[in-house]
Amino acid sequence: MASTTQVLQVTERRNLAPDVIELKFKAEDGTPLAAWEPGSHIDLRLADGLIRQYSLVEPVTGQDGTWTIAVLVEQLGRGGSRFIDRNLKEGTTVKTSGVRNHFEMSPGSKYLFIGGGIGITPLIAQFRKAIASGASARLIYCGRERARMAYLTDLETEFPGLVEVFDLSEGQLLDVAGTIDSLDADTQVYCCGPDSLMDAVEIAMSTSDRLPYMHLERFTPRNPADFNDNFEFEVFAATSDIEFTVPDDESILVAADFEGILVPGDCLEGTCGSCETRVIEGEVEHRDTILSAAQQATNEVMMICVSRAAPGCKRLVLDL
Repeated sequence: MASTTQVLQVTERRNLAPDVIELKFKAEDGTPLAAWEPGSHIDLRLADGLIRQYSLVEPVTGQDGTWTIAVLVEQLGRGGSRFIDRNLKEGTTVKTSGVRNHFEMSPGSKYLFIGGGIGITPLIAQFRKAIASGASARLIYCGRERARMAYLTDLETEFPGLVEVFDLSEGQLLDVAGTIDSLDADTQVYCCGPDSLMDAVEIAMSTSDRLPYMHLERFTPRNPADFNDNFEFEVFAATSDIEFTVPDDESILVAADFEGILVPGDCLEGTCGSCETRVIEGEVEHRDTILSAAQQATNEVMMICVSRAAPGCKRLVLDL
């Protein structure tokens, strides 16, 4: 079920802020790494089957055949960042599944970018692209304190007057609802950061006129308690002409694999997008953190590593 991988070598490592490290990669075989669009991320394949997603950071000098990421080292996290901190030094190698982009920029003339902590990373290239296009754009950067906010000084220098900082240590707290309410309804809003920040943006953007302009980037799996209990259902794999049962304790991805239907599956928790599958018929309970609310409402695609048939739906027809 694994995707094609590429071996990267760390060429530079530096500390950006307390607990934040920046890594620059080149291809181990020396070939230039693929160009990418703002919002893109790569999957790093770490030890013991650990796979984590990291947004690509665009250097001020532009893309040069290397890739750069910034990693927040979380001592109480799920282990990926600790592994990177301990093991990825200059000269070491790591495998990647390549570039994916589920946080693409939509056309617009007005943008607001809201970054929280390390969530600033995908927004840097997006903000640059918006400014370069001549659009009206503003960046809000929220963090615990300025010293811990990676790239802040660089951004304030590059975009004077366009970066608004909310430093929690100084009692500065972003009024998300008020900020969203002050925007024109067709303002494209991009947000990446802690769940609390993105949840607040999601609530503020939940009205029918704003929902199409909301874009969130999450790299942590959803809480299983947020969903209905699992139940058994049928799947017809239209391309393979195979019908199979998905038990309540298996994912569609695993059940399909048992039938010989191989689908790439990297993260297995709805965060990378490698298993995206077109929905032909049936209603889906979306459990991924990739698709926006508007995308989920269309019921056109699903992430079969976590998402399932919706309550009352006994059969899905999928493009498998």
